[in-house]
Amino acid sequence: MTTTERTPTPADIRRWRRYLADERAEAAVYRDLAQRRTGEEREILLALAEAEGRHEQHWLDLLGDQVGRPLRGDVRTRMLGFLARRFGSVFVLALAQRAEARSPYATDVDATPQMAADEQVHEEVVRALAARGRQRLSGTFRAAVFGANDGLVSNLALVLGVSASGVATHVVLLTGVSGLLAGALSMGAGEYVSVRSQRELLEASSPNPATRSALPHLDVDANELTLVYRARGMSAEDAAARARETLQTLQAYTSEIPVGDVAAGTAAAPEVDEHEAVGNGWSAALSSFCFFASGALVPIIPYLFGLGGTTAVLVSAGLVGIVLLATGAVVGLLSGGSPLKRALRQLAIGFGAAAATYLLGLLFGTALG
Repeated sequence: MTTTERTPTPADIRRWRRYLADERAEAAVYRDLAQRRTGEEREILLALAEAEGRHEQHWLDLLGDQVGRPLRGDVRTRMLGFLARRFGSVFVLALAQRAEARSPYATDVDATPQMAADEQVHEEVVRALAARGRQRLSGTFRAAVFGANDGLVSNLALVLGVSASGVATHVVLLTGVSGLLAGALSMGAGEYVSVRSQRELLEASSPNPATRSALPHLDVDANELTLVYRARGMSAEDAAARARETLQTLQAYTSEIPVGDVAAGTAAAPEVDEHEAVGNGWSAALSSFCFFASGALVPIIPYLFGLGGTTAVLVSAGLVGIVLLATGAVVGLLSGGSPLKRALRQLAIGFGAAAATYLLGLLFGTALG
């Protein structure tokens, strides 16, 4: 028996009202996100809001005169709306992606197959929109998370290992500060060398701009330009076609532009500056230094305030645990995965490394004692 052929139960009415409230809240989230965007992204978000409006109308039709007082959406959807109104960032889109994935319509007999399909497609639409933001954040975010996590875990392990050996508090603090500086300098130097090496490799592999000056004087029949394209990986046929096209375009261009200007390279299309994509060595080094140092500072905070012994160890581990949970949750949000699972995974890895060095410190202290 279909929904329209049976009398809805009180449980049906409550469920439909909840769905109605959630659809209204989700449509409001997409409209709020659209207000913070322009162009194509704005149009897509408004289209999603319109689709949620169609779903809203379905529940209104089923409820009829039993709509009752408007309900509020569930806590997660209301929180999503709060974040969308105030931030409108990729984090909100990642949360919206997870919200669409939780849709119950696929197993609800009162939802149409079209509505269930809509929700599945909406998840992919939001995933694609979030992917744009993730791509823009990927470089900086990766450096920030991995740099800070390296500092957190390595310095916590160092501090706990030394503390477990039974040395004085000031020795633990000195060790922690030394670990912070050594690690941050090492990260910065490594990042500088990495970026500089990549830029030098690009420079060695990039075409020589001066070669363009020879193009107007090439023999069209012999067409040495085909060898260039073949050396870059094209087949003989594709290379010959590309070379003919290039020279024909150049000949048409030089009929209007003096040869001297063509030789200077003005006729050639501008190339993408790959060096800009790689970045600057000094800025990369400074960023890595700061990210590592900010993470490595956390484990030594209790020692800076004069704590020592077991109390300092517990406070240090607690502070690092909070930060590890936070960074893990952020990674989960941005990746579209479960924030809780990512947070617990981050915590387990960090505490696992720290526990290993703490046990080694105990053994070392016992052996010396």
